[in-house]
Amino acid sequence: MSRSETLFTEAVERIPGGVNSPVRAFGSVGETPRFIASAKGAYMTDADGQTYLDFVGSWGPMILGHNHPKVLADVLEACQEGLSFGAATEREVEMAELICSIVPSIEMVRMVNSGTEAVMSAVRAARGFTGRNKIIKFAGCYHGHSDAMLVKAGSGVMTAGIPDSAGVPAGCTQDTLTAVYNDLDSVQAIFDEFQGEIAAVIVEPVAANMGVVLPKKGFLEGLRKLCTDNGSLLIFDEVITGFRLSLSGAQGYFGIEPDLTTFGKIIGGGMPVGAYGGRKDVMKLIAPSGPVYQAGTLSGNPVAMAAGLAQLKLLKETPDFYEKLNHKADAFFEGMQEAVKAAGKPWTVNHIGSLGSIFFAEGPVTNYAEAKTSDTKKFGEYFSYMMQNSIYLAPSQFEAMFLSGAMTEEELVKTLDIFKAYLKQC
Repeated sequence: MSRSETLFTEAVERIPGGVNSPVRAFGSVGETPRFIASAKGAYMTDADGQTYLDFVGSWGPMILGHNHPKVLADVLEACQEGLSFGAATEREVEMAELICSIVPSIEMVRMVNSGTEAVMSAVRAARGFTGRNKIIKFAGCYHGHSDAMLVKAGSGVMTAGIPDSAGVPAGCTQDTLTAVYNDLDSVQAIFDEFQGEIAAVIVEPVAANMGVVLPKKGFLEGLRKLCTDNGSLLIFDEVITGFRLSLSGAQGYFGIEPDLTTFGKIIGGGMPVGAYGGRKDVMKLIAPSGPVYQAGTLSGNPVAMAAGLAQLKLLKETPDFYEKLNHKADAFFEGMQEAVKAAGKPWTVNHIGSLGSIFFAEGPVTNYAEAKTSDTKKFGEYFSYMMQNSIYLAPSQFEAMFLSGAMTEEELVKTLDIFKAYLKQC
């Protein structure tokens, strides 16, 4: 029995499912989770000493690669000063100034401890600002595990009040309405049905929790117009796309300004952190300056701020970083699609910038219903083959692949060769 298998056997006795987050479970691909011992650059090493080229990157934030020397040095310096104060620090001010200088739509920002908390707080702010209760989200878009966001997609244009988890009362989700991603008519239908009741539309500008699904031309622009016309706020959930598609995230990439934005662990260099921000007239309603209450004893943790500041400064001060990363990513994902076509398979590779995923289904894949047609059994076979060849992937069809700046063109070519070998034997 491997060390990972031994650890997993012990873990299931004390930790639900043996993991501290369901996304780490390998059950859907018929394997045992790898327990990671260390990581550096583009690689991770598990408890058995096996090293993998990492296409998960702590679910996105390791855009510079693991344990970047500058980030590590700043974290160690911050640790020497103290791990937590529960009080205001200079780094929080510096972080707020930096984010506001990078992202044009953000005039004020509040630090929190996770992407889930950021979304929950942004939705509350939108409701407080508009005096309305209903929220529109999209089937297949994940916005954390707060009660109001755990709503099943359903098969119709609108699905309201159906909890997607045990323990969530129907009353918590009765004001959450679900539309179809990339379908503006489905959004318009909800606005027509609930005139004057929609506080906000929340969307992943690039959906990355049903696999990677890109917005169709005009979709995000249409959401912006619908929200403006109806007095509702547009919330971009950039927990995944923030500071990844471009320095200013998806909103900079597509040239669209939301009213509020949520960020996740990338602003903490991978440490547990999140943030939400946007228009000053909305954000000034947040306590203690306004009536919308939101608090976090450990928000703006000094060590997390040190890590995030180091990472964001490096990204800002390296003007060609995104151009180089996205160039490598385009070649890689387009190489995957070309290999699939050459092998005579009908499968689809979606990608944008350094995000991508393969669907074992005939494309195009533009929404949740289409994503769900992917052959998850075939994904499991692909996953196992790649892992056996030291390529670390997310253990789910419906997660993204993340490339990092630490990956070389040679490493990506080698990965493509392994993928082509898989195609020959399947």
